[in-house]
Amino acid sequence: YVNGVAKKHGEVSRLMFRGYHIDAITNGVHAATWTSPHFQELFDRHIPDWRQDNFSLRHATSIPGPEILEAHSRAKSQLLSYVNEHHKTAMSPEIFTIGFARRVTAYKRADLLFIDLERLEKLASRVGGLQLVYAGKAHPSDEEGKRLIRHILDLQRTLKDISIVFLRNYDLALAKLITAGVDLWLNTPQPPLEASGTSGMKAALNGVPSLSVVDGWWMEGLI
Repeated sequence: YVNGVAKKHGEVSRLMFRGYHIDAITNGVHAATWTSPHFQELFDRHIPDWRQDNFSLRHATSIPGPEILEAHSRAKSQLLSYVNEHHKTAMSPEIFTIGFARRVTAYKRADLLFIDLERLEKLASRVGGLQLVYAGKAHPSDEEGKRLIRHILDLQRTLKDISIVFLRNYDLALAKLITAGVDLWLNTPQPPLEASGTSGMKAALNGVPSLSVVDGWWMEGLI
């Protein structure tokens, strides 16, 4: 039995391997693992059986906005406290914060946001600044992935009105902090190369919206 890990992945795989029957079973994430303690408390109050029945999370749309904002604010403060303590930065909870954390390799295009630096800096200036939280690891043999990390580190020292941090020692605990604590989740793979990509699901469990290329699982999440 052969399956892709998203509907689009199944379609692309059938084109690559003609003559084979290839189904699609879209990847998912374990909700209780990736929901921050702040949102767990919120869901426990409003959707008591959410751990047993993840489909019941569709009722999260009825949770009052101020309660969602409060839970998010607590998660964001927790993330930025970690960032400021471990990286000697001065990121503020008052400034819009974008997150990008995943394996660093060329097709995921971690530096796509910086294609037009002049435009990006104008946007940041207009909204009172911008904070970018990056994390991820490149395979030791992936020279292009390592170059992308160096490029982002170099940008830390050159941009105005934009604070950038590339967090060290990326692991599951750090991934949980980032997906829960940023204001926007950025996903920029080169279509149709993303098989599924589940980080945006983790962000969504914590009330964080995604800005994504239409590829992988996001083609279904967008519907």
